[in-house]
Amino acid sequence: MYEQIQLHYSMDALEPVIDTLTMETHYGKHHATYTKNLNDAAEKAGVADKTIEEVLANLDGIPDEALRKALRNNGGGFYNHNLYFQIISPDGDRAPEGALADAINRDFGSFDALKEKLASLAVGQFGSGWSFLSVDKEGKLYVSASPNQDNPISEGTGRIPIACVDVWEHAYYLKYKNLRPDYVKAYIGLIDWKTVGENYAKGIA
Repeated sequence: MYEQIQLHYSMDALEPVIDTLTMETHYGKHHATYTKNLNDAAEKAGVADKTIEEVLANLDGIPDEALRKALRNNGGGFYNHNLYFQIISPDGDRAPEGALADAINRDFGSFDALKEKLASLAVGQFGSGWSFLSVDKEGKLYVSASPNQDNPISEGTGRIPIACVDVWEHAYYLKYKNLRPDYVKAYIGLIDWKTVGENYAKGIA
């Protein structure tokens, strides 16, 4: 059974950047629904014993079109939201260190340049979707945008997301209304880059 990530902070801990009602709605309702629907679809498709990464990387192997679509949307929503809630913290490290910092400087020139590119793709995503920081097995970093609940895994890139920004309206509209750039900047400011560094290490292992 696929399970929602357990939050390591309280629903009100991210105030004022992310308000309590948004957290309760986003995590408690949207993410919970993706998780339930994923479990239902995975059971019907006979892939409930697979990791979510295996499911998303092998969607073409699901012959039933409706189940394939359900797994793409709900599996992506499950995976993306687990990452989204995992990497933020009210009191985390706000700058990368070690191998991740070295990779960022190599691939983007600077930490500020990475944040600018991650934010730009999030703000520029038409409609609902995400921006991602991902890594390949050689340790190279990439920033990309995906529509809906897609991600670099379901898109077949072979890259592993290690950080993300959610720009579905349910992630920010209660507080920020149509001011998506303000939300994106504030959310990126909550990212715990120590956690992202741990994700980077796992991604190249």
